[in-house]
Amino acid sequence: MQLKEIDKVRYAKHYKITFASAAFVLLIVSPATSALIISLFSNPEGSYFFHNLTGVLVGVAIITFLFKKFRHHPFMYEVVYVWNLKQQLNKIQRKRRKIEAAIENHDKDAMIIMNFLLRGSKQLYELDDNTITMEELLIKIRFHNERMEAAGLSSSTDTYNPAMLERF
Repeated sequence: MQLKEIDKVRYAKHYKITFASAAFVLLIVSPATSALIISLFSNPEGSYFFHNLTGVLVGVAIITFLFKKFRHHPFMYEVVYVWNLKQQLNKIQRKRRKIEAAIENHDKDAMIIMNFLLRGSKQLYELDDNTITMEELLIKIRFHNERMEAAGLSSSTDTYNPAMLERF
């Protein structure tokens, strides 16, 4: 995965529309499906918990189907990119201790992975207007840049490959 330039305004707009659409589907489909199931398959003395749960699951199934169907539509480009970036950063984060230990031993792959984590996190913070810890992140990026320069590595994220994580 490579970091790409994302239009922040377009991303925010499309994310809000996507989220609102999913919520709308759940608000309409789930109660309607539950009501239909209750009217067809329930008795007055029984609990409606599983009927309602089935309605929610039908709504989730519809949303999942729609997201898979429209995942490659140009409207979804930014939303899917950020979703994939978050997943990749989470994979790195789960192995962070081993990666940091390898960096102390001057492992170049670990440095490249950490560079991607830091710069990807910066991009996410900027896209989501999460500026609370931005200053701390920028300090980490500067320190890591110095470490990479000392190792003869570029601070570009183009050399990152998700397969590098398999070693850790």
